[in-house]
Amino acid sequence: MTSSTLTRVSPPRTVPLQRKVRGWKAARRWVLPLAGLAVIIIFVIPYIVMLLDAFRPSSEVLATPPTFFPKTWSLQAFSQVIADPSFHNWLASSLIVAVSSTIIVILVAIPAAYFTARFKFKGRMAFLGLVVVTQMFAPTSLVVGIYREFYDLGLINTYTSLILTDAAFNLAFALWILQGFFSAIPKEIEEAAWIDGASHLGTMMRIMLPLTLPGIVTAVTFTFIAAWNEYVVALTLIQSDNLKPLTVGINSYVTQYQQNWSQMFAASLIAIVPVVILFALIEKHLIGGMTAGAVK
Repeated sequence: MTSSTLTRVSPPRTVPLQRKVRGWKAARRWVLPLAGLAVIIIFVIPYIVMLLDAFRPSSEVLATPPTFFPKTWSLQAFSQVIADPSFHNWLASSLIVAVSSTIIVILVAIPAAYFTARFKFKGRMAFLGLVVVTQMFAPTSLVVGIYREFYDLGLINTYTSLILTDAAFNLAFALWILQGFFSAIPKEIEEAAWIDGASHLGTMMRIMLPLTLPGIVTAVTFTFIAAWNEYVVALTLIQSDNLKPLTVGINSYVTQYQQNWSQMFAASLIAIVPVVILFALIEKHLIGGMTAGAVK
């Protein structure tokens, strides 16, 4: 037998043994989902309790022994809240304050963020640092000074005081969000627009704003929600019942002389609806805005 007739036999391939994953790497596959589920349950339980109590008669809410599900299911609380003229005033006040504050914040934050992102001026970093510092002060800690300032201006018990306060405390966040978006856009895009004859204002309106739409949506969403949920400043500055926002007005259902818990829970659930609708309409842009700023 010659060597040409010999068939070469390749050695068998050795299959590497897969090591068993042990310790935290093996446990995290089920520990992390369970931890996330537990966090979700903790946050959802209060809303479930509110929903169930809204379907109870007010006399059953504080009944002993308490029951998780209502013994008597009723829509009376929702019908009473919807038919309440005071609730309509509170809802209108919240919408006026939240929408007006959001518009002011966006109108001021967009040009300010564009200027700080594109122009290197003296004191730029100090200005941005000052913007960050303003986020350290909550309205609660400054409520006495805020009240005194608006008292001297004669703006107590007006929408103007709430709108200006909410806009002031949400402007810094919107400016930082939009400044990051403007900085991430290549400057060559603007230069191409300038060559075509566009002005700085035209470039910002026609080129930059569409590219920063996710950031604008993010700023609008968080500003609106912050103004919608504001409580302490509204409680301090607003005295007339028909000017109170929802966060303050719904407390009128539970006082020293009357305890309409079912109506209060029903009103609280209705107050969540505008925020849920807002998230549903802009969810796609909101997620893009929150994630796009993390990568450059």
